Amino acid sequence: MSKLVTGDGRTHIASNLMRESLVDRRVVAKTHSDREFSILPDVVLVSLGGQSIFDRGRDAVLPLVEELAEVRARTKMVIGVGGGTRVRHTVSIALDLGLPTGGVAQLVGAMEEANAVFLNALLAKHGSIVMQREHFWELPLYLDGGMLPIVISIPPYHFWEPPPEDGPLPAHGSDFGLFIHAEVLGMRRIIFVKDEDGLYDKDPKKHSDAKLIKRTTLKKLEESMPEELILDRQLFDAWKNARHVRQVQIVNGLKRGELSRALAGEDAGTIIEKEQADV
Repeated sequence: MSKLVTGDGRTHIASNLMRESLVDRRVVAKTHSDREFSILPDVVLVSLGGQSIFDRGRDAVLPLVEELAEVRARTKMVIGVGGGTRVRHTVSIALDLGLPTGGVAQLVGAMEEANAVFLNALLAKHGSIVMQREHFWELPLYLDGGMLPIVISIPPYHFWEPPPEDGPLPAHGSDFGLFIHAEVLGMRRIIFVKDEDGLYDKDPKKHSDAKLIKRTTLKKLEESMPEELILDRQLFDAWKNARHVRQVQIVNGLKRGELSRALAGEDAGTIIEKEQADV
């Protein structure tokens, strides 16, 4: 039986956290552990960009659908989708109407659901299924049943989106949302499918002399973080404290076979490791 502790006018079940404030830094420090259970460590999260892939239509989407259908039998994966330009149009209207940041975040998620439905229609004959947030805990069952789950990427903060430092735009975007998705489920790898060959030292769409970063670590990236990033900056900030995600890879989805190479563990695109690999 659990030991009960009294004496302060209340009755507590004896534990390390009884009578403690869970926002006390010293208390939080005592809860640190090197052992944390990974729910889906053998599953890869694949992110298909909204503007970079979906907005380009059939020429970009259909080849990726074929590629995903070919590799799904060899790889356990979850597909995340972004909303693309429709999100920007919706946000523009929402800001014009004066909606608060949380209201804007609520609308962004709704726009991404449309791309999830589109992709599911294309992959349905290959066993895909749109995973609604209300059924998040059923994801392992979908995978065990051989299905290919499709999720939206915006974080589920909705009206509780934290206030941003500058302006009313929600600070947590699609890339960050999928990173958190992977971290919560204990996934080791995320592959972001974009319209560039990977991460550059500056935006290659604006600078002809931009240099591709083929392989790096989070620490090295922090030391010389590019001003223009292909991924959400919040992703890198959160990754410093992450327990599970070990590798982030960025590949060009407009080049057939790059995603397959990445899923096979090859050096496609840009590979960012949480820590320096042992030599």
